[in-house]
This record gives sequence, structure tokens and C-alpha cells, in this order.
Amino acid sequence: MINKRTISRRKFLCSARTISLGVGAGLALPNVFLNRTRAQSGQNPSEFIRVGFIAVGGQGGSNLNALMKNAVAVCDVDSERLAKAKKRVEDSAKRSCAAYPDYRQMLESKEIDAVVVSTPDHWHTLPSIHACEAGKDVYCEKPLTLTIAEGQALVKVARRTNRIVQCGSQQRSDSKFRQAAEYVRNGRLGKIKRVLVGLVGVNWTKDPLVPDSAPPPELNYDLWLGPAPYRPYNKQRVHYYFRFFWDYSGGQMTNWGAHHLDITQWALGMDASGPVQIAGRGEFDSEKRFETPSKFDITYQYANGVVVECRSPQIKVADLLPEKKEQALEILNDKGDFNGCIFEGEQGLLYANRGVIRAWPDSILEAPLKESDVRLYESRQHHQNWLDCIKSRKLPICDVAIGHRSATVCHLGNISIRTGKKLNWDPVKEEIVGDAEAAKWADKPYRAPWRLPVA
Repeated sequence: MINKRTISRRKFLCSARTISLGVGAGLALPNVFLNRTRAQSGQNPSEFIRVGFIAVGGQGGSNLNALMKNAVAVCDVDSERLAKAKKRVEDSAKRSCAAYPDYRQMLESKEIDAVVVSTPDHWHTLPSIHACEAGKDVYCEKPLTLTIAEGQALVKVARRTNRIVQCGSQQRSDSKFRQAAEYVRNGRLGKIKRVLVGLVGVNWTKDPLVPDSAPPPELNYDLWLGPAPYRPYNKQRVHYYFRFFWDYSGGQMTNWGAHHLDITQWALGMDASGPVQIAGRGEFDSEKRFETPSKFDITYQYANGVVVECRSPQIKVADLLPEKKEQALEILNDKGDFNGCIFEGEQGLLYANRGVIRAWPDSILEAPLKESDVRLYESRQHHQNWLDCIKSRKLPICDVAIGHRSATVCHLGNISIRTGKKLNWDPVKEEIVGDAEAAKWADKPYRAPWRLPVA
């Protein structure tokens, strides 16, 4: 039973039928051949996992490509994207594909076992919660949430419904990141003193600012907004650029921070915890083209004394590692700044980024791990790990609780920047302590009629 603060299942399904009469209504009905997909797949019917895709542009298109063999349905509020995705599946998989303009209709289908959520960030949590309540397993893109309260609610629902929920922080399934985390965990660097995390800068559109306008006919803009506050349509606030507006996302902090701070949490053994103090400052676009910081610097203090310093754009080695500048430049191939993670221990440095792992001194990486050493969860492919866990019912490598904790680190950084306050965080109770005003930033109201279940 859904909590009284959320929309009842009957109400949201009725609402979905009403919305289906709008944009893309002709695509709303499930294909009558959908129940044949198990046989069409060429797999044992009991083994074939039928997947629906909620949002199919950008990263949604990438997820669709990665899981094309399992695709049986697509959903998008943009009817042109929806039609193209339906055709892609039917051309590639050589089977029929259902298409829905509203995700709530998709969740009614008994011919779908699991869903992939690749919406803008403000739409990550509710479809994931509703999917769990509809008995579907979930793969949800990072950052898992828009607020800390959303993550707390989603973890509760996933556990109550016994659903497999994988967060799309795919770096956990990269062998080099796993190796870096294992070497840190096993003391190859000695006691960890500091972690430097460099994030990319804002990649805002080069187009000049445009005035608000009517939304294009193919876009159901009201449904695109969903629980976000109503704003007039502007093409520079939707699709990719949504991530630079607070209503929908948290900038590069939650975009790339959800990757590299996730690896930091993993390596430090903090998947079920987090920092205890957060201090951040940011700079904002002087032209006010977008809202999230154009530059920021955040320091996280953990209870064990480790300090994590996170910056965008990038980390300046000379600024943050003056005592080990030469060694840092050595593992960075003489670059003065970097993206990714540098772990600084009493006995050396280790740098990890996509496709890269380097250390100083070299001996840190030369000796293989011993049988007695700590070994971390191994996944060779992030989407396949999710499918395997749907079958085994084991937790995936980036389970919902892990994705929530990593997103929380990002949200706390943004809250510190936006309030101008140093925050004290209780990672056990998961609350900002000693500052009632700052604590309010852990949640934000939804636009009616959308509601978030109480955690």
C-alpha cells in the first residue's frame, strides 16, 4: 500500500489513461504481440527478462543500445523520440515493441519484468518507486535522486517490495576503479590522509540565450516537468541542459560527482556511511544563463580523519598537493590539473580515472593482491550485473542504498554551497544536525498532484 502522501496506484493509473489521450496517444496501447517476446528472444522463456525503457534520449538511448536484446517497450514524453526508439527496437531486435507516452501506463503491463529509468534527474525517484510498487525491478541512472529525502524514500520502498534496484554508476563495473579501491582498502598506500576529486567543468550550450516560448508539439511539457515547479518552456532548460538548473538537477556536482565521489566512498569503505562535515563554496555564471555553479570547491571531513577535496573544473595539483607536486605530476604524465581521483596515503599516491590507474611509487601496483587481501564486488558489465541479479535476487554492485549514499555526498556539497554554511552531518541518522534551517534543504516540495512517500 502506498503511503498517504503519494498518489494512490488507482489514481495514478487513471491519470495515465487520461494523459494518454494527449501527445502520442496513438502509441499508447501495448502491442498485441508483446506476449510473444519470450519466444522471439531465442532464450528459455523463463530466463528472458523483458525490459521497458523510461526515457530514450541521450543516456536513455545508450542504455537502450546496451540492453537491446531485452527491449520490449519504450516510453518518452517526446513523441518523436518515442517513435524513433520503437523503430530502433523493432529493426534491431526483429520483434514488436510497445510504446507509451506515460511511464505509468508501461507499469500496468504484465508483459514487462523490469524498467530502465533514464529521465532527467528530477524524474528519477518517482518512476523508480512506482516501478517497485508495480513489481518491476529497476535500473536507474545516476544521480539516483534530486534530494536526500528522495533517496531515503526510494531505499525504503525498494526494501519493502524486495526489488532489485541498480544505480547507473557504471564505474563500479570498471576493473581499474575496482583495482584502485581494493589497493586503497588493503593499505597499499598506508593510512589515507586525503583524496582529491577533480570534476569536469560546465559544458553549457554555445548558442545565445533564447526567450521562453511555447513547447514544441511533440513534447508533453507538463509531464516533462512532473514534480518540478512550473516554469515557462525554454529549449535551453530541457533535454541535456536541464542538469544546470536546480529544479531538475545539481550541475556537475551530481553529474560527475555521482561517479568519482561514488568511487571515493567505495575505496574508503564508506558505502553505508559518509562524511561528518562539509564546507563548500562556489562561483556562478555572471550572465545568469544557468543556475548551478560554474566553479566550486568542497571539502568533506570523515570521522576517521580522511579529508576529501572536490573541485570543478578539475583539480590543480600545485594548489592542493604542494608537498607531493612532483610525484603527482609523474602519475598524471606532467599535467597540471586532472579529473578523476587521487588517493594520498602516508606511503604513496594512486590515481584512478576512466581507463587509467597509476601510482607513485610504481611498486604499489606491481605486486598482485594476496588471497588473504580484501576483495571487492566484481562486475564485468554494469547492465549485465543488473540482469544477473534480477535472476539470482542478489544485490547488484551499485545497489539502491549505495547509489543513495553517493548521491547524498553530492547533495550535501551543493547544500553547503547554496546556504554558504559549514554542515555537520550524522551519517547514521542521515540528517544535518545543529542547524534546522540547513536541514530543510534535504527535501523540497513537489508540484501537485505529485507526492513523495514518507521515508
